[in-house]
Amino acid sequence: MELIDQQYAKDGLGQKFLRWINLRPEESERTLLMFAFYTTTAIGLMWLEASAVGLFLEQYGAANLPIIYIASSGISVGLGFLYSWLQKYLSLRRVIVLIALLMALPLLLLQFGLSFPAGVAIGGIAILKTTVLLLRLWLEAIYVLNDLNASIAANQLFNIREIKRTFPLISSGVLVADIVSGFSLPFILAALPRDRGIPIVILLSFGMMMIGAGILSYLCHTYQQAFPASRRRRDDRPVENRQEVRGKMQRYVWLLVVFFVMAQVLLLLVDFQFLSQLEKQPEFSAQSEKIASFLSVFNGALGICELIAQWLFSSRVIETVGVFQTVMALPVVIVVMTAGVVVCEFVTTAPLPIFLGLVMRKFLYELLHYTLFASVSPVLFQPVPEAARGRLQATIRGIAEPIATGATGIVLFWLVWLTQQGETNRQWQNLIFGVMILLAVGWWVAIYLLKQDYVKLLVFSAGRGQLSGSDVDLRELKRAVIEALEKPGVEADKRSCIELLSQIDPKNVGEVLAPLLDKLTSGLQQKSLEVMLNYPSVSHLRSVKDLVTQKPAPEVMAVALRYIWLTDENSDIRQLRSYLHPEVDPIIRGTAASLMLKQGTPTQKAEATNALRLMLTHKHKQERVMGCRALGEAVYLQALRLYIPNLLQDKSLPVRCAVLEAIGATRLEEYYPSLLRGLSYKSTRNAAQSALVKLENDALKILVKLAEDVHQPNLVRCHAWSAIGQIGTTEAIEILIAHLKTSWGETRRNILRILLKIPQEKGIESVLDRLGRRGVEQLIDQEIMFIGQIYAALVDLTPERARGQEADLLRRSLRDLPSDGIDRLFLLMKFLYSLNSIQVASFNLQSGSKSNMAQGLEILDNTLDIPSKRALLAILDSNRDVDKLQSLAAIVGYEPMNPHDRLRYLLDLRHFLSDWSLACCFHLARQSRWSLTSEQILACLNHPQGFVREAVLSYLQLASPSALTRILPMLENDPDRLVASQVKEMMAGLNLGQIRRFQDDDLPNTGELEPL
Repeated sequence: MELIDQQYAKDGLGQKFLRWINLRPEESERTLLMFAFYTTTAIGLMWLEASAVGLFLEQYGAANLPIIYIASSGISVGLGFLYSWLQKYLSLRRVIVLIALLMALPLLLLQFGLSFPAGVAIGGIAILKTTVLLLRLWLEAIYVLNDLNASIAANQLFNIREIKRTFPLISSGVLVADIVSGFSLPFILAALPRDRGIPIVILLSFGMMMIGAGILSYLCHTYQQAFPASRRRRDDRPVENRQEVRGKMQRYVWLLVVFFVMAQVLLLLVDFQFLSQLEKQPEFSAQSEKIASFLSVFNGALGICELIAQWLFSSRVIETVGVFQTVMALPVVIVVMTAGVVVCEFVTTAPLPIFLGLVMRKFLYELLHYTLFASVSPVLFQPVPEAARGRLQATIRGIAEPIATGATGIVLFWLVWLTQQGETNRQWQNLIFGVMILLAVGWWVAIYLLKQDYVKLLVFSAGRGQLSGSDVDLRELKRAVIEALEKPGVEADKRSCIELLSQIDPKNVGEVLAPLLDKLTSGLQQKSLEVMLNYPSVSHLRSVKDLVTQKPAPEVMAVALRYIWLTDENSDIRQLRSYLHPEVDPIIRGTAASLMLKQGTPTQKAEATNALRLMLTHKHKQERVMGCRALGEAVYLQALRLYIPNLLQDKSLPVRCAVLEAIGATRLEEYYPSLLRGLSYKSTRNAAQSALVKLENDALKILVKLAEDVHQPNLVRCHAWSAIGQIGTTEAIEILIAHLKTSWGETRRNILRILLKIPQEKGIESVLDRLGRRGVEQLIDQEIMFIGQIYAALVDLTPERARGQEADLLRRSLRDLPSDGIDRLFLLMKFLYSLNSIQVASFNLQSGSKSNMAQGLEILDNTLDIPSKRALLAILDSNRDVDKLQSLAAIVGYEPMNPHDRLRYLLDLRHFLSDWSLACCFHLARQSRWSLTSEQILACLNHPQGFVREAVLSYLQLASPSALTRILPMLENDPDRLVASQVKEMMAGLNLGQIRRFQDDDLPNTGELEPL
């Protein structure tokens, strides 16, 4: 790892600090400004909270806290509606700044109210007590608005992956504020006059909040591109799309409401029990300054712990463990700590141990709440479409949470009233403990359900799922298809309707299409009959026979005849004789002849054979094509096979394609080599592949031999593998899986794609049955290890260490290899997870948009559960090579090498490299005059690609002329014309024209290569 350390050593102090806090340079300025806004505002809030709580407990006592919860919920709900309403008329950045100012301005008026003596009243209303009540109410409202402002601004400034790194740092501003305000407030109060201390602190709070509003205004102006430039408009999408989005979001939104409501209720209960016990402690009774000082010190100590956790651990824990596993820790803490306090209460009746237990619970719960919970809260809104995200946040955080606060306040007020009516304090305390445990368990369940819908909604937001039979109301679909086919319209659209219906309900497609046959165009009639032929039914014969009586187009007539004589057991084959006359269209004549060859008597078969013989030797191309197609229906070709050699050489391409299909249909083994040759030509490739697929298992042996031949073009080998996949039998799939484990590069990618395309997911199921989940994970680990080796090569072969055009070419070729590996990784992931989820993630990662890429990574982060998940996400994330290599340290053991040794190591991995990368290795070795092993050289001299052999010869020309003189005669007749030309030129230069031909045992051994 020394080289990695050297790379990091080159970075400045700022870069090291950013890595220490898990932040990237491009995110630093936005994060710093958000942190400054949140910190300054929170310092003002902490001063305000300590002062307001101390004044309230002095004037009203903890028993009246439920009234605050009830009243503040109404205020907060109103402000939440205000926040949402303002977005209709103002741009989002103006709304955010306006709310920041609105939070601070009422403090001036409230501070003025605190200047009145305790006994002063106006109209029977005590000024001081009323001001204290309003101050406490406004404090609750400010907290709601501030959290809402911060989370909305962060969601606009950062994408879904950035926010998981940055928001823990941003939200740590409140922790810094805890420390600063907690330890500064006692000194401030001590330095101020006793009767004016708290009013002046409130003025200081106002000042800090105004500074925060100024920073937020600057942030919104500097990054105004992150905020909508105009006010929120009504959604202009079609009604159907809006309803679809609402349907997908409905359950997720309700779970979000439950999530945040539960968190708010539990936070209030923890706070209420803590303050109730605090008020009962003798040393704090009715002394606002002491209570404020204690709360400040408590918040300061808590803030230090929160800050350490937030800066060093939170973002890393969230990225490593995951959003939902992280936040599940909060309800667990509530259950465990509450149960501990209950046990303590039964053991002793002394108030101090119970108070200490509640202090510990508040400390630990708030530590997690203001670190982990605060960090993940904005992330949960990311799957919601951007147009609705701000409104939903305002609704949940600004309306639902305050309503929950009010409801909690009503319940607590009722419990306090029961206590005043004679119920013991211990009874209602135990009731609260029990309710908290039940709520925590319910919260844990809600988090679990939220995780499932989170990924589904992410996938839906990023891309649309594909239609499947389970998603379709067949009755409604059939009605829609009938309407589409009966009404005027584009024929292509109607053809698509037929194809869709045949895919979703192939067995009953005739019920819809048969009654419509006489109303369709010729092309649609032919298409309808072809899909009906897949599952012919006697019940549709009358419609098809009626169509025949109308003398339709020859193409339609041919399919109709086939449907009738393959379906109707009572049909008379002799009726087909009238269609064998030369004046009948060759399409119909060929169909009639093929039906007679299959179902007729010997005499009828002889007549059909003669008709086909005339067609096969006819001077018109169409006659020969139709004759060849009819051959495929014959069980025995008899004398007709004599015409096949001439037909294979026919000047007409359709004729050659038709005879290839006939060979496949009739299984003529002596002509199987012709099918393989047909794969080599673009014009006959599809026909040859279709014919080979018809052979099913009989073709596997020859197809495997062709696919394994490395000297064949990659395209031909790919079509051979594709044909095996289309055969789709158990034996064919077994062959593909066996080669999947041993192949690499393009071959593995092709096999993976072919297995995924096999219908009914037979390929996926077979791979999992044969290899198991662990086997697929091992293939994923192989790809990750290979990518890690490429990153290691790029780190060792930097431009500073390997110079020249050849080195640049090698680096460029190596840059393409991780992309190929990532393609294979996504294909492998489709065997373990939802095809749609992985496809959407892949599409977003390839989009080039930072926001989309982040969404793709988030889908994978919440979908994958493989051991190498972190390493895979590190590869996909936009980090430097050295960062990615460090992230792969657990899988890929990296040791720095000098460029020469790294190049030789790459050549040892030659089976995994691309052909061009291999050639570039030899070009760089030649240019840099680096020695290579004879094993590497000789292995690459046998490489199927000519340009690789050409690069090796160029290297040998410089590295070992004596070995070259013995090798060149063996390559004189190289199949690649460029290599042959190069060999001829080299032989002329070395005067080797008369040297005898050498055998394989004349090749140089390892020790014969001359060192440079």
